[in-house]
Amino acid sequence: MPNSTQNLLSDQSDPVIVSRVHELLQSRNRVLIAIDGMCCAGKTTMTERLGELLDANVFHLDDYFLQPHSRTPGRLNQPGGNVDVERFLSETLLPALRGETAQVRKYDCHKDRVLPPVAISPKKVILVEGAYSLHPLLAPYYDLKVFCRIDPQLQLQRILKRNGKAALKVFESRWIPLENKYFEALDIISQCDIIIDSVQDNNLE
Repeated sequence: MPNSTQNLLSDQSDPVIVSRVHELLQSRNRVLIAIDGMCCAGKTTMTERLGELLDANVFHLDDYFLQPHSRTPGRLNQPGGNVDVERFLSETLLPALRGETAQVRKYDCHKDRVLPPVAISPKKVILVEGAYSLHPLLAPYYDLKVFCRIDPQLQLQRILKRNGKAALKVFESRWIPLENKYFEALDIISQCDIIIDSVQDNNLE
């Protein structure tokens, strides 16, 4: 657990995180950052910005959802069990941490198949983005842990605007409860060094 947790608004976060990473790079060759949090809290957008600012490797946990043959009741009952963290760790994260070229094989859930490998050369900064990034199997490897949260009402507004009414029902009935189960059962927020609260969108209808 971090000695102190820094709370920020989303429009204040980039320079703080960049500064923390540069500090960490003074004492180590490679820095690994987790960006976990609630859906539609701005994780992916922030990670894209940070990836450019820090010239970082960026990996998304959305590319490692559990394949159908592994979706047993026992596995899906585990907090965070719907992500193939084992495959992400062995194929992607550990090679990147060792300074090796990672062979990234994304799972395409629409086509229900793992895509051909893409070679990703190692960089000094590695960003792992997505809900479940702080799964217990991955958490020990991180140098900096970030959590993005959002007011539930604003979250629903963003999902509706981004995905439409039909998808909103799926998020409300399935994806949000699964994420909340993971956050609460594993006490994810308490592990984080930085907590970022998403600000209201000016262009929300």
